Amino acid sequence: MKTSVGVLLISALTVAGCGTVRDSRLNPFNWFGPARTVAVDAAPSQAAAGRNALIPERNRAGSIFRRNREEGVYAGRPMAVIDEMLIERRPGGAIVRATGIADRAGPFDVRLVPDEAAPAGVLRYTLSAYQRPGPRNVGPDARKATAAVWLTDNDLATISRIEVAGRENAIARSR
Repeated sequence: MKTSVGVLLISALTVAGCGTVRDSRLNPFNWFGPARTVAVDAAPSQAAAGRNALIPERNRAGSIFRRNREEGVYAGRPMAVIDEMLIERRPGGAIVRATGIADRAGPFDVRLVPDEAAPAGVLRYTLSAYQRPGPRNVGPDARKATAAVWLTDNDLATISRIEVAGRENAIARSR
């Protein structure tokens, strides 16, 4: 009983003394002083105007692990065979989805690239992908890739035919 009363008395005195430690230099929260508001220029600098500070800058020199590609230039090759093309109607437009079979296993960054030379009323795409050097003798499931593009009702108003082309064939749908 005497021990517990002694421990209780010592802890009560320690807790009561915390009020003076709160404002002293022993408290680590007081080491840097209070926070202050500082005025900032309203206009950002020219260097930081076009970039997001949360996204790291790319290494422009390139890497041995990454192919150097210019921004905005897509260098994918057309898929060998177009296996399937679907036009799925949705409220406000349609989704054009195409599946192709590449020459090699593991195609990536698959896109439907619009053909600017298509005649009026025809929307023509080329199904393209980046393809790594690899085995050709794998099954078609390892070489399949799918890409899709959204077309609004305004886009579809002037279109009467949609074509998706590969290197060896093309699939077209008319309405």
